[in-house]
Amino acid sequence: MPRAKATSDPVVAKIVDSGREIHGKIVGGRKPSMKFPLRSLSNVRYTPRKGYFEMVGKKKERTLTVSTVKTFAQTLRMFALSKRLIETDDRATKRDAYYQTKNWDDARCDDQVESDTILDDIEAFFGVNKEQLCFTPDEHGGLVAGELVVVDRAEPGSTRTIEIDCTKFGSGAYGIPPEVEHLGFRTKAKFILAIETGGIFDRLNRHQYWARADCILVSMAGVPTRAVRRFVRRLADEKRIPVHVFVDCDPYGIANIYRTLKVGSGNNAHLNEFFCVPQARFLGVTPQDIVDYKLPTHPLKDVDVKRAKDALKNDPFFQAYPQWAKAFEQLLKLGVRAEQQAFAKFDLNYVMDDYLPAKLKHPDKFLP
Repeated sequence: MPRAKATSDPVVAKIVDSGREIHGKIVGGRKPSMKFPLRSLSNVRYTPRKGYFEMVGKKKERTLTVSTVKTFAQTLRMFALSKRLIETDDRATKRDAYYQTKNWDDARCDDQVESDTILDDIEAFFGVNKEQLCFTPDEHGGLVAGELVVVDRAEPGSTRTIEIDCTKFGSGAYGIPPEVEHLGFRTKAKFILAIETGGIFDRLNRHQYWARADCILVSMAGVPTRAVRRFVRRLADEKRIPVHVFVDCDPYGIANIYRTLKVGSGNNAHLNEFFCVPQARFLGVTPQDIVDYKLPTHPLKDVDVKRAKDALKNDPFFQAYPQWAKAFEQLLKLGVRAEQQAFAKFDLNYVMDDYLPAKLKHPDKFLP
């Protein structure tokens, strides 16, 4: 078991101060309460100058009552678990945290959704990220291939480093770890290509497209995890290289995957400043690509239409750019969606032999 150590960690100080305040109110015969930022699109604003969703200040207050006593107790127990993890320099996945709650008697969580919500709340309450609270995500961090050397620790807590060459994984790729703040980078690549699907990433990597295009390939595998977003952001910032995003042409690929990478989400607005990539630009697939390349398509589903209309009506990011309003309106008028793999209609390697080279000649025409 990790050995406890003295710590002056600022997060521990916040936990202790909050605990003392709540304890003081109880001892004084007053009802304790906690105020949490409201995590939704209704509580964010977007300005192109800043480049990410930021909170506008709405909060929800949780006061200790008969109906909230369980949630209140769960929150305080999660405070204590985080404090112990920080002080022992240990880590717990969100799944670990869920099973830890099974020891909390009447305060135990019935499912992981319940414990995940508590984690999200305390993250927002303290204004820090889960990694600082020593909780790590369960999902993988994404894959990387191409002209990049990652400098990592040889082992946790070690000052000895190792270098990982992302061009030397054969038919495989480097996996982004859950924590990326300690990583260093060396690269002369011209850009980062963030890719939605594993199939397109594998094809480009198999044929070493990264060598031909002098780039770094990153597989997002759907909506990018926090580790992927932070990895790409740090790499793009530190090496001053652009980020091009290649996803399916459907409302989910645009309004969920791309938008989350670029500006963050309403649910995590308190952290978007760090977990987004404002310099990202949308390479494709665009609604105009469907027309220009006469791509095979599928009809938009009802959920697709709803997502597109919601983005136009309620999403501050898409409302900030007329280009996106035009693109969504074109997609709704077409009534179809197209996948990245649709270019295989012409040839299995058409996407890297023709489509990407043609697009990359005009980055000024990418959607914002």
